[in-house]
Amino acid sequence: MHQVQIDGETLTIEDVVEVAYGKAKVSITEKAKTKVRKSREFLEKLLEKDETIYGVNTGFGALSNTQISSSELKQLQANLIRSHSAGVGKPLSKEVVRAAMLLRANTLAKGFSGVRVKIIETIVEMLNKGVHPIIPAKGSVGASGDLAPLSHMVLVLMGEGEAEYDGEILNGKEAMEKAGIKTVQLDFKEGIALNNGTQIMTAIAALTVHRAENLIKTAEIAAALTMEALLGVSDALDEKIHKARPHAGQIITAKNMRELIAGSKLIQTGKEAMAKTGLPHDAYSLRCTPQVLGAARDALAYARKVVETEINSATDNPLVFPEEEGVCLSGGNFHGQPISLAMDMLGIALAIVGNISERRIARLLDEKLNNGLPAFLIPPKAKKGLHSGLMTAQYTAAALASENKILAHPACVDSIPTSANFEDFVSMGATAAQKATQILENTEYITAIELLCAAQAIDLRGPEKLGKRTRKAYEALRKIVPPLKEDMVLSKDIEKIKEIIENGTILEEIYG
Repeated sequence: MHQVQIDGETLTIEDVVEVAYGKAKVSITEKAKTKVRKSREFLEKLLEKDETIYGVNTGFGALSNTQISSSELKQLQANLIRSHSAGVGKPLSKEVVRAAMLLRANTLAKGFSGVRVKIIETIVEMLNKGVHPIIPAKGSVGASGDLAPLSHMVLVLMGEGEAEYDGEILNGKEAMEKAGIKTVQLDFKEGIALNNGTQIMTAIAALTVHRAENLIKTAEIAAALTMEALLGVSDALDEKIHKARPHAGQIITAKNMRELIAGSKLIQTGKEAMAKTGLPHDAYSLRCTPQVLGAARDALAYARKVVETEINSATDNPLVFPEEEGVCLSGGNFHGQPISLAMDMLGIALAIVGNISERRIARLLDEKLNNGLPAFLIPPKAKKGLHSGLMTAQYTAAALASENKILAHPACVDSIPTSANFEDFVSMGATAAQKATQILENTEYITAIELLCAAQAIDLRGPEKLGKRTRKAYEALRKIVPPLKEDMVLSKDIEKIKEIIENGTILEEIYG
């Protein structure tokens, strides 16, 4: 098991995925510890001068005009965490919780938060020993960051709340004791440093971006298989077309699809199609696949850039800058608008990926449109009417595509005032991230259905006629699901294919 080092500067989405799924241990660099100590020492000096510092010796939000005495500073931080632990609903997944803990430790390691090194070390120890706070999924408006869910995380550091350890749900104190981790009493600034920030929405976003990258590549495979099954026209993939409109994602998708179908005996040229059907090209759901999936690729690239910036950002408040003259400043880096906008854009892009896939599924199953294949891909030996084939697989794809259209409504344009109108414009970043994840999952299912239908159509055409890489895709599918010979329950096969999309197994089979 390799190790991920956190320094506040160099964490990647791939690192987050490795830690989230328990494939890597975590450590803190010595350089980061030095920065954290300097920040803490500077903050201590400011307090010795009796300076008023928001969230350190004042109340929070609309109560920030209330001065807090030095004897109450520790109580203030503990009260903040308890009062803000107001989340509701089902708990976030263990993977999201682990990702959020890593991101919280990483942002503190930048050295702008004024916490003790001990705080970061405790989070890292919890990750390495498998203590996972139970965090309700709902309750964040995305400013001042993910206050409620992050507070539930911090409770366990204090020996309160609930956590999962070794497969059991325990109270926070018991979980920490069983893991051999000392709980911490929060000191001044540490509560607000821990629960101000975007780490919940960003954790969800990082894992969603990673899965979405697998999905886009798999959607290209599904489209290529469908193109062959429908005796599609290759002209639309020609490099010259895409260089004439040089969007990066479009060029990549066209190139990938050309490589997938290379050597195919099923694909036609425009001249061949014209001679057979009188039409020189395909319907948009085939012909425009590079333009559509390419646009989704570009949106995904934007989301990746935003997320990788955010996971290495200081997002709490106030921030401590000990260098040169030194200053402690209150600002708004906790505001989740960058993540909110990026995740809404990604959710919309993934919904479009699902929409065009559903249209190709419908074309595969419609005997008026599928270039000579039987209705609903009913096998030749199965009696039409007595058997329905893959008819209802398209119903499911249609249901998911329509649900995605509802979920694609942007959260980032919404706002609702909180804290007595003091926090009067919020990001809804956690909502945007959670919606994007649901759209992603729905689209993974739609793509799985397209792969199921395309493989069945290829059985009817002849797998030996496939391109070199689409043949690998077909064989990967047939390892886990059999051809349809008569009516059968389809849901389990769809689930099996969805699993190899989510975990990237199908990509490994094709690209190694």
